[in-house]
Amino acid sequence: MELWILFGTFVVLLLIGTPVAFCLGAASFATVLYLDLPPVVVFQRLNSGVSVYALMAIPFFIYAGDLMVRGDIARRLVALASALVGHMRGGLGQVNIAASVMFGGVSGSAAADASAVGGLMVPQMKERGYGADYAVNITVVSSIIALMLPPSHNMIIYSIAAGGKISIADLFTAGIVPGLLLALSLMTVAWFVAKKRGYPTEAFPGLRMLGVLFASAAPGLILILIIFGGVRSGVFTASESSNIAVVYALFVTLLVYRSLTWGEFVAATLAAVRTTAMVLMVIGCAASFGWLLAFLRVPAMLVAALQGLSDNPIVILLLINLVLLLLGTFMDMSPLIVITTPIFLPVAQAFGVDPVHFGVILILNLGIGLCTPPVGAVLFVGCAVGRVSIWSVMHSIWPFYLAAVATLMAVTYVPALSLWLPSMFH
Repeated sequence: MELWILFGTFVVLLLIGTPVAFCLGAASFATVLYLDLPPVVVFQRLNSGVSVYALMAIPFFIYAGDLMVRGDIARRLVALASALVGHMRGGLGQVNIAASVMFGGVSGSAAADASAVGGLMVPQMKERGYGADYAVNITVVSSIIALMLPPSHNMIIYSIAAGGKISIADLFTAGIVPGLLLALSLMTVAWFVAKKRGYPTEAFPGLRMLGVLFASAAPGLILILIIFGGVRSGVFTASESSNIAVVYALFVTLLVYRSLTWGEFVAATLAAVRTTAMVLMVIGCAASFGWLLAFLRVPAMLVAALQGLSDNPIVILLLINLVLLLLGTFMDMSPLIVITTPIFLPVAQAFGVDPVHFGVILILNLGIGLCTPPVGAVLFVGCAVGRVSIWSVMHSIWPFYLAAVATLMAVTYVPALSLWLPSMFH
């Protein structure tokens, strides 16, 4: 009965449009009352969920990304990407994906990627004769790449949800090859779609111009090296890295590019505060919800149920992926990471899956959910940027979905894609 109250309250509130954080908190509160536990337990678990030192990295990474968005970094990265891959078939589509790779290494946020890169690329693509649906399709699905690359704050949330015992440096490293594989898959699909529709290529600007554009974008790219190199080498922690990222972002945008105005600085600060408040509220309420799941022994019951269905790891991982893809269609990413990690990580480990490998699977899977209706946050951002309806985008986005799902399957069943690079640093 307790589980019916927990999940029933959550689903009913979600269906009537209640914000996810309040759905999680109210469902936890109702269940605690039914169990005749002290109501203060909910608030204690909420407080302990956000009182984690490693979470300090999230607001600062969000702030650094916002400063970069408003400080002309995105435009310079797009220009460099255009010089590198614009001469390929479907030139601006390839540029969009390459820019997502570079900007993803700066922002670590899919929504920021879709907004910044999409805001620059979609109007240009429409002006050059590309279909609006094609432009938005690429913008939306390629934004997932940002989730796989450092400084992905979702990797930090996963590490904390897993008990804080998984190295953030290993997670940052493990996502790089899958992120690049996803980019390659999307570029291949973009090439075929562009060829079918007869989209043009861009002229190669020459090696000299390529060098000029690289020098222009280099200060932004150096941030990637600072974040990854510092955390990976152990010079500083992820939390310290995030603070350095903010200082460096301010240095580049104020003194090097001189592109950040006072108004944009204030707007970036307020936006980072709002985003951080929303993320931490969701994490805290999800921590209460997750504690109740553990208290009611849901992970143990799920392990037993899945072992009863099959003892084949291939089948179990497929079932987990299907459940996560389904959950991703109607819940946002952060609460899902906090809720599903304590449930599915023990299952995966029971079948021999490395926790770092599972983290990459989880992040990529839930990233696809951000592009899926009815609650795909990145899908909404892309459609707003492209000024197109969700239906017109969904009608033609399926080849890019297939590329993302194919990458997910490769990452799931070829552990070396995630674990090879981290192993090189041990």
